[in-house]
Amino acid sequence: MQDRDLYARILGLTDPWRVVDVQLDSGGGEIRVKVEPRADAQFACPECGKRCAGYDARERSWRHLDTCQFKTILTAPVPRVRCADHGVLQINVPWAAPGSNFTALMEAFVIDWLRSLATIRAVAKQMRLSWDEVDGIQQRAVARGLARRKPEALRRLGIDETSFQRRHEYVTVVTNHEGSRVLYVADDRKRESIDAFFVAQRPEHLATIEAVSMDMWKPYIASVRQFVPDADRKLSFDKFHVVKHLVDAVDKVRRTEHRALLAEGDLSLTGARFVFLTNTRNLSPTQVHTLDVLRSMSLKTVRAWGLKEAAANIWRYVRRSVATSAWLAWASAAMRSRLDPLKRVARIIREHLPGIVNGMALRATNAGAESVNARIQKIKSNACGFRNRDRFRNAILFHLGGLDLYPANASATHTTS
Repeated sequence: MQDRDLYARILGLTDPWRVVDVQLDSGGGEIRVKVEPRADAQFACPECGKRCAGYDARERSWRHLDTCQFKTILTAPVPRVRCADHGVLQINVPWAAPGSNFTALMEAFVIDWLRSLATIRAVAKQMRLSWDEVDGIQQRAVARGLARRKPEALRRLGIDETSFQRRHEYVTVVTNHEGSRVLYVADDRKRESIDAFFVAQRPEHLATIEAVSMDMWKPYIASVRQFVPDADRKLSFDKFHVVKHLVDAVDKVRRTEHRALLAEGDLSLTGARFVFLTNTRNLSPTQVHTLDVLRSMSLKTVRAWGLKEAAANIWRYVRRSVATSAWLAWASAAMRSRLDPLKRVARIIREHLPGIVNGMALRATNAGAESVNARIQKIKSNACGFRNRDRFRNAILFHLGGLDLYPANASATHTTS
C-alpha cells in the first residue's frame, strides 16, 4: 500500500486516477507502475472540457524518472470519449503531455538538462534513451513554447544572419533587443526569409517598432521598407558593420603599399598591421611610438588610417542634421584621397547614410543580435554541428527563444535553470 501511495503522490494523481499496482522486475531492471481510473469515472473532452463517459480504453505506457536506478514505466488504460460537439476523442491524461511517451516530470527533467547545454547524445546516454527520443522531447518543448507565445508589441529589433554550415549556408535570425530573445529563425537570408516574419505580426505591433538594426543587406532592407511603417526613419545600420568596412579598407591599402615597399627593400610597414587597425586607446606605449614614427612618413597607409580615425569621431553626434553633414564631409574627403578602398567605403556610406544616421540618433545597435549570434555558434559547437536546418532552428529557439518549454502538468518542483 505504501508504494502505491508514494507513486500516487509523486505523479500528483487525483480522482478518478489511482495507482493499483507496483511491480519490481529485478532481472530486467524495471519498475512498472499500474494506474487505473474508477470504473464509474467520467472524463473531460480534450476540446471543450465537457464531462463524458469513457469507453474503448487502450493500454498505453510512459517512461518515468528512474527509481533507485531502476527504469520506471507507468502503464494505464486510456479511454476515449464521445463528445456531442467534438465527436470521438482520446482523453488527455494528467501525468503526461498529449502525444508523448514520457511523463511530464520526465520531460521536464530532460528539458532542464538540455538547457544546461548538454548535448542530445550525452543526455540520451545518461538517461538510457535513444537520440531520437531526446530530440523529440526538445521538439515538443519548442512547439509547446511557440504555441504559448502571445503576440506582443515590438520596439527594437535586430536582424542578422548566422552560419548554418560551411559553403556560405545561413539562417536568418530576428532578435528582440528587449530581453535578447530570438523571435524568429528562417532558412537562408533571402527577401522571403524575413518577409514571413513581418507578415505574421499584427499591424498594430508593427506600428510600435522604433528601430530595426541590421547590416546593409539589401533583401532585409527591402523587407523592412515594405512592412514597417515609416521604415526610413527606423532602419538602423549598425556601427560595427561600418567600422568593419573602414578597417578592411585601411588593411587593403596597407597590404598593397607593403608589397610595393618590400619590392624596393623598404621594411617600414613590416609588423605594422596591428598598429593601424587597433583602437589607439588599446595600443601599448611601444606601439604608440611606432605609430608616431610611421605618421611622420609620407605613406598612403597613414592617410587611410587618418580617414578611419576621422570617421571614428563622427559617431559621437546624435543630431541627424549634424551627423549627416559630418558624414558627407568625410565622404568627400575620402573620394579626394585617391585611395580606392576608402573611396569604395565613401560610396557605401553615401548610399546608406540615412540608416547610419538613424542608428546614431536612435542609439540603435545590433550588439544584442551579435551576442545572440555568438551564443548560437556555441550551441552549434557543443552539438558538433547540425546536418538538419529544422533541428538547428529548434535548438536556437529552445535555448534563446525565451519560451515556456515545460509540459503544463509537470510538477512545479522540477528544477528550473
